Amino acid sequence: QVQLVESGGGLVQAGGSLRLSCVASGYIFSINTMGWYRQAPGKQREWVAGIISGGSTNYADSVKGRFTISRDNAKNTVYLQMDSLKPEDTDVYYCNADVTVYGGQVKNYWGQGTQVTVSS
Repeated sequence: QVQLVESGGGLVQAGGSLRLSCVASGYIFSINTMGWYRQAPGKQREWVAGIISGGSTNYADSVKGRFTISRDNAKNTVYLQMDSLKPEDTDVYYCNADVTVYGGQVKNYWGQGTQVTVSS
């Protein structure tokens, strides 16, 4: 089994910054794409940013220029640096990863989520 554990959420004022981390552990051979999503109550989960194993990144238009995704492959960890935060960034943020487990299967995993609240 593979577990993803997020940390780093919290309460911040508009214009502030937070850094989210997500550590993957378990029966991992390699991690392919890692990404961050967010979801507000009653709304669909929304893709925020993604990064492949080689380091190429992509961002949703709503966060481009403010958020930065990065990863440390040696630590099986993905980060989301969030700057210039806005109240509309308030959501539960989820880590997601495509993992090749020992045996060759590729499986998709989610973290449990971490709350980010931006006050105006």
